[in-house]
Formats: sequence, structure tokens, C-alpha cells
Amino acid sequence: MSFDLSLYLVTDAKLCAPFGLEATIAAAVQGGVTIVQLRDKHASDAQMIAQAKRLKTLLAGSGVPLIINDRLNVAIESKADGLHVGQSDTAVHEAHQALGPNAIIGLSINTRPQLNAVPIELLDYVGLGPVFATGSKQDHAQPIGFDGLAQLAEVCPLPSVAIGGLKVEHAARVKVAGAHGLAVISAICGQPDPRQAAQAFSEAWHTQEAGIPS
Repeated sequence: MSFDLSLYLVTDAKLCAPFGLEATIAAAVQGGVTIVQLRDKHASDAQMIAQAKRLKTLLAGSGVPLIINDRLNVAIESKADGLHVGQSDTAVHEAHQALGPNAIIGLSINTRPQLNAVPIELLDYVGLGPVFATGSKQDHAQPIGFDGLAQLAEVCPLPSVAIGGLKVEHAARVKVAGAHGLAVISAICGQPDPRQAAQAFSEAWHTQEAGIPS
């Protein structure tokens, strides 16, 4: 399945609560989100499977893939488009074997040794970061900054998306660093108008693609 990493939304149930998760995602996709990752560390598998199925229906026909964070069984049962795993999450080999060759599989990368150990043939993209420390994920690894992002992106053989505390004004630096997009949580989920927030990111990113000064 083809996918576009330029504006990658990672969900946060608590931040999305004022509008509801589905309404937040629908608005964000209207604003330009190109891929959605369902992440919820507190929901049960059954709750997450039900939520993922609703999101698959919501995203049908939009061309926006639904990726599940960490939980392989949720991805299988909901027929999601892929799975994103961290360094300590479900093994990439297990995910690839269970989901098949058409699934989109991503892996979080924080260091050069981690990148060197990546099973390239089994992955479709990597998440690089965190660029900055973020309150959306308390157990994040050491922030790498834009210099670290550029160093990893330069040698990364796969498409990459930057994540970690990124805001609209960072689009240009993420682009220059060589990543293929930005992954955001609170900068969309926690905003008064998710559609407008997503649109601002999308416009900032595509302005950089067009070579127009920001």
C-alpha cells in the first residue's frame, strides 16, 4: 500500500477527549493529515480493536492508512493497514510474518546503532526522534535535536518521519534535515481546531517542498 509520511498523526485519547477521537481524526484528515497511528497505552485490546474498526470505516476512501501502535493482535483483528513498533515492542519479524507483505510496518529509531540493526527488507519506514522532549510520551528516549535528526536521516535507507515535540514552525528544519515528514500528537490532538492545526502543518510542509521561503 502506498503512503505519504508528510503529516503523520499519532493519537492521544486524553487530548482528543474534548472533541472525541473520531471527530478529531476526521477534522485532522480534512486539514491534510496523510497517515494516522492509533496509540493508546491504557485501552484494553478489545477497546482498541473496536476503536480501530471504527477508524477504518471513517478513513475508508480517504487514502489515509491506519497504523496501530505496538499491538500486533489489534492490527490483525481490526484489519488495519500496518503496525508501528518501538525498540522494545513487538518484533519486526513477527509483525511482518503475521500481517503480510502489503502491511505498512514502521520502527522507532533513536540512535545510529539502532539504525544499523534495522531489518531493512521487512520495514517500510522509520520514525526518527524524539527531536525534542515531549509531554505526550513520558518514557521517550534522549532527544536528538535537529542535528541528530539530520545525521540519522542522511544515512537512513528507508523513508523517515521525525517525531517529538514538533510544531508548525519546525517544518522547514525537518525538511532540510532530510526527513520525509513530521509526526505530531499534541500539536493537533490538543488544539482547539484540529482541522486548522493540521492545515497549518500541511501548508508549512508543502511550502517547503515548493521552495517558497517561509
